[in-house]
Amino acid sequence: MSRTSSTPARSVEETSAGGLVVDRSTGEPRAALIGRHDRQGRLLWCLPKGHIEPGETTEQAAEREVEEETGIAGHVVSTLGVIDFWFTGAAGRVHKTVHHFLLEAQGGALSDADAEVETVAWVPLDEVAKRLSYADERQLLAGIDEALADLPDAPDHA
Repeated sequence: MSRTSSTPARSVEETSAGGLVVDRSTGEPRAALIGRHDRQGRLLWCLPKGHIEPGETTEQAAEREVEEETGIAGHVVSTLGVIDFWFTGAAGRVHKTVHHFLLEAQGGALSDADAEVETVAWVPLDEVAKRLSYADERQLLAGIDEALADLPDAPDHA
């Protein structure tokens, strides 16, 4: 008779930050999105995000990750919301929490140089929700017009 153990799967907590960086200096507001391939090879459009480094706030991590993944430097102007989900990774079951922010573009040049990014694109703000692949990210955009309306006039840059 053989025994099988029912060892519970290991669970890991991960926290990331990122967001939507918007450039209003061109007259028509636009946002930088990143494209990544999934395991089936499909290109999925999403918001840039990544792990929080030791000593960073979620806002600092969002600014750093957005710049690393899009090439666009931005400053956090408001919170968009938090998404959390579960997935299975090499370390076992992962519970991931992602803090999303609205960022105002301050400079830089669009770039897909980050190894985790397949492509990047400026997308007209009114088309972003249609382009995003994940429903939970699309839901974060519900109050974007109000948040932008509360900001001072668009900066002259980019």
